[in-house]
Order: sequence, then C-alpha cells, then structure tokens
Amino acid sequence: MSTVIPVIVFELQLYANPYPVLVSLVYLQLPASGEGMDVVLRYADKSVLTPYVYPDTWPEDDPIRQVISLLLVTNIGGYLLYLSTATISYLFIFDKRLMDHQQFLENQVKLEILYTLKSVPLMSLPTVLLFFLEVRGHSKLYDDVGTSKLSWLFVLTSVATFILFTDMCIYWIHRFLHHRSIYKYIHKDHHRWKVPTPYASHAFHPLDGFLQSCPYHIYVFLFPLHKYTYLALFVFVNIWTVSIHDGDYRVPQILKPVVNGSAHHTDHHLFYSYNYGQFFTLWDRIGGSFRNPSAFEGKGLLEEMLKAQASKGPQTNGHASNGIVKNGKME
Repeated sequence: MSTVIPVIVFELQLYANPYPVLVSLVYLQLPASGEGMDVVLRYADKSVLTPYVYPDTWPEDDPIRQVISLLLVTNIGGYLLYLSTATISYLFIFDKRLMDHQQFLENQVKLEILYTLKSVPLMSLPTVLLFFLEVRGHSKLYDDVGTSKLSWLFVLTSVATFILFTDMCIYWIHRFLHHRSIYKYIHKDHHRWKVPTPYASHAFHPLDGFLQSCPYHIYVFLFPLHKYTYLALFVFVNIWTVSIHDGDYRVPQILKPVVNGSAHHTDHHLFYSYNYGQFFTLWDRIGGSFRNPSAFEGKGLLEEMLKAQASKGPQTNGHASNGIVKNGKME
C-alpha cells in the first residue's frame, strides 16, 4: 500500500510581481512504508543468522526473532562503529599534547572506552524498540527514489531537513539535561571528561545517550526519508559526534560563525552552560547560550597549557581531576 503525503513546495516565479514566491501544495506519492534497519537485518539474516544461528523452522519475519536480531546487530554494529571511528580519529586527528593537560584524568582513554562499552547494551534496549517499529513498517522510510515525484531533489532536501530538525531537537534535549534537577543524575557523567578524546564521544549514561539520539529516530516517523539515506545519515551523525570530541579546532574561516565544531564543544565540556548545539550554532544564538570558542581567541586548552609550561618550565602530567576553569584559565 502506497502512502500519499502533502508536501509544501516553494516555487520561484522570476517574472511575477508583487509576489515572486509561489507556495503550492503537492501530493507526493511514496511507495509503501519501508524500513531502514531491514536492509541491515536482511543482510545479517542471509549472511550469518539464518545459516548459522537460528533453526530453519524460525521464520525471518517472526517479531521475537527480529527483536533478538536487532539487539545483536545494534550492539555489534554500535561497538564496531564507535571503536573504528574513535580509533581512527584518536590515531590521526586528536592532538595528543592535550593529554598533558592538568585536567586530563589518569587512564582517561581507558575509562572512556570502558564506560562506553558498558553503556551501549543498555542504550540499545529502547533504541531497538524504535528500530523494530521501523522494520515492521510503521515509519515513513521509503525504498525507491524513482517513484517519488521530487526524485533526487527530495532526497537532497530531506538530508538538509533531517540535519536541521535533529540539530534543533538535540539542542533543547541537551539543554534540558543540564537542568539542575536532572544534570547530576544523567548528564554529569559525560562531563567527567573535561579534556575529551574521541573515545569520550559515546561515553554517556545510557539514558543520556538514548535521549540525545531520539531525534534521529523520531524524524523518520514524522517525515519521509529514503532508507539508504537514513542509514548513511546514521553513520554520519556518529562520525560527527566523534569529530566534536577530537580536539581538532580547525574550521574554515567562513564556517566559524555557523558550524558547531570541536572548539565549541570543548568549551561546553569546560564551562557547562554554553554551546549545547550539535551541528550548528543557530540555536545557541537563539537561546542565548552561544560562547565564542576559547580556541578561536588564542585561549584554548592547548594554548593555556603551553603558556603555563613556558612560564614554569617542563612539567609532567599531574592528572588533576579537580581543577577549576574560570575565564578560560586553570586555577
């Protein structure tokens, strides 16, 4: 059964006056509701689960089997995606001089990894319920781009709306998690890492991690999205999450006012009440929580550390976990 949805289309009328923009309502016919995770699930069934794990008498579309399979796929895939992207970032991008900072914890990399490995299975439980709804066809994911009236233009537009929608939602969820009645129970653990490495990217309390991932899942129940685009975006947001913890503060000058990068998020770890955004600085500016990154002003962690070392001579890493940062300086 196909799905018919109304889509607002903005058409530019070059020679129309006085209204150059015409808003029209197009009814877009999509194929039957698809699933994003069914692509992964079918591959897992065909390659491993059906021939080697489950008995032949257990149908692949059995709901209980699907839930069990999704738990396996989500956990194994989550571990592989996290460990591979964080390790690549740590080896080739992360500035390891930051590990000499006074607030870098003893054995911090190990602690970040262990915390994540413990959290992922619990994070996956509510996530799998949402994946299950997708697999059973309750989302607006669709298969064939060719059947869409807007074709590839709609796919490209949906990528932009997905990022904008999730950026807005994550900002408010993240800010909610900093509320004094919530913070110490859920989000405080992620702020243990004052000087985060890429391995801190997924080191969340399980409920914290799930809540901040909810917009990615909610989107496909509200708006149509091509299933392979959805899977690509799912990988992208995980890579982005690693990238804002990688300690590489370089951003093209033209994008500095717009993109919420590692410099912004590092200041968030240090100063708590600023730069809640995920992809852009828009909602921080609207919400009054924007802070120009210290690293952009020559007052970042590395600059302060190098200045201190230059003034006091060579120092070893004291691994002080209780240092206080005020106005971009250690006290």
